[in-house]
Amino acid sequence: MASRSKTTTGLAVLFGVLGTLHFLKPRPFEQIVPRVLPRKKELVYASGVAELACAAGLLHPRTRRVAGLASAGLLVAVFPANVQMAADLQGNGSRSAQAIAWARLPLQIPLIRWALKAAREGRAA
Repeated sequence: MASRSKTTTGLAVLFGVLGTLHFLKPRPFEQIVPRVLPRKKELVYASGVAELACAAGLLHPRTRRVAGLASAGLLVAVFPANVQMAADLQGNGSRSAQAIAWARLPLQIPLIRWALKAAREGRAA
């Protein structure tokens, strides 16, 4: 069985935790869904399912390639929600909350790179 890098394991854990939170505490996620999108709760649940599926797929070598590619796609797809959160905090958030929200936007880049690295690990399996 092919080994898994620490970044792939970390990404799987991150997706697992966040995917679970989409079901346990959906309200904060609903609030950052871009306003133009309808059915916010359903979108939050759908993205939670996608995150849990990616997490599980990243853990197994046979599914890691597809899960890595899906994870990269998911990170790109949810980026507008992160932008929405940063924009919303701009007017009414604390300075530290604003700084964190804007600073986490470029952090999507290494997460996407990790997802693509996981896809390459899966190809080697």
